[in-house]
Amino acid sequence: MELRQIKYFMEVAKREHVTEAADALHVAQSAVSRQIYNLESELGVDLFIREGRSVRLTPMGRIFLERMKQAMNVIDDAKREVEEYLDPERGTVRIAFPISMAAYTLPTAISAFREQYPHAKFQLKQSLYYDLIDRVIRGDYNMALIGPVPKERKKVNCSILFTENVVALLPLNHPLSDRHSIRLSELKDDSFILLPEGFVFRDIVVNACSRVGFKPQVSFEGDDIDALKGLVSAGLGIALMPEMTLVDNLPRSTVKIPIIEPNVTRTVGVITPSERQLLPTEKLFYDFLKKFFSKLDRFQN
Repeated sequence: MELRQIKYFMEVAKREHVTEAADALHVAQSAVSRQIYNLESELGVDLFIREGRSVRLTPMGRIFLERMKQAMNVIDDAKREVEEYLDPERGTVRIAFPISMAAYTLPTAISAFREQYPHAKFQLKQSLYYDLIDRVIRGDYNMALIGPVPKERKKVNCSILFTENVVALLPLNHPLSDRHSIRLSELKDDSFILLPEGFVFRDIVVNACSRVGFKPQVSFEGDDIDALKGLVSAGLGIALMPEMTLVDNLPRSTVKIPIIEPNVTRTVGVITPSERQLLPTEKLFYDFLKKFFSKLDRFQN
């Protein structure tokens, strides 16, 4: 089995068309077809179902593709590790993150890091909570920012960077909009705007309300934090938000107010694979993150 065969196979699987794969690889179609045939002959199984000029993976082909993705991640990491060993300050950090950290948390950290290491590069990928964990486990990324930090999770190491408050985002015309702080129970008769079921932050909000004796009345759901902000800005309800998502980004016609009784918080941190070591530049950024946020008192409890 040759590396070239694997690359050809993965390109054909991606495009489901031999001619298009050949064009993308800048080789002749016959060369791609021959290498796929040789690979299938060596393995003793059909990887593709041929349908005219198009192809699609067989069940075994799908299994083989997933294993080859993992193998190519290992190969790519090995090449990068050799390059970064020679000069880790010029390497690449591949990191995944949730949308709630896209506007402030991650950009702030990257900006500060590049002041010290201006030649470092980043590859960023936004994902949902459980996708972040799966991507780190699979090897798509070796590091992910996440909030809240999982308490127990196999195959990942978890490190808390800081704990942030969850605040109430209210329309300006809300009866409590002029308050310096509010008790969560004071919002029991309000219409809540929440993330859809299955989102971890929704569970934080619902559980906090449950602790003070009520179930939030849900008027609207938004697919992400920005959608929640827009709905509150339109006066369609109230929302609870991680405070970080509102730094330098408070929607028009809204006000953010701290919540007391109870103090609602979420942890924010970084996860890394427990079965793989970080590459040199990634380790440099990981250590930087821990020092950077430990120095920012306003991010702490």
